[in-house]
Amino acid sequence: MKKVMIPILSAGAGVLAGMAAGAGLTKKASNTEIAKEREMAEKHLALFLMMNRWVEVKQQGKSPADYLLTKKYQTIAIYGMSYAGERLVEELKNSGVTVSYGIDKKAGGVYSDMEVVSPEDGLREVDAVIVTSIFFMDEIEKALSVKLSCPVISLEDILYEL
Repeated sequence: MKKVMIPILSAGAGVLAGMAAGAGLTKKASNTEIAKEREMAEKHLALFLMMNRWVEVKQQGKSPADYLLTKKYQTIAIYGMSYAGERLVEELKNSGVTVSYGIDKKAGGVYSDMEVVSPEDGLREVDAVIVTSIFFMDEIEKALSVKLSCPVISLEDILYEL
């Protein structure tokens, strides 16, 4: 009887250990997923608040072009060619500010009438780079400052200075 009990107990212990490990992995995966979802929510909230400010500025009859021209930034690049980047390109048409090119990590998948390059590519000098990916501003600014000598400015900062 003892010989039969040992394998049964060992199997039971193995099942319990497997269940505990599975529960631990599930919890870890769940926590990772929650953290990713929280980061996305924070990113989208920041983008929403910036876009709301942009509407306020526009309702006051102002434009990011006003800021750029005041600072004598006539030729710029835009980092982040998603929704805010596309809107900024349109906003600056016929404003006296030329958008030389766009910069985006997913440059190959961005459909635009203008050139869009990856941040890893050789970047041409411009008067300033305007960053629309505001949630990642610090790391983008750090990466671009190694490659370019011009100011790297957050679109959010521009909108709040108008």
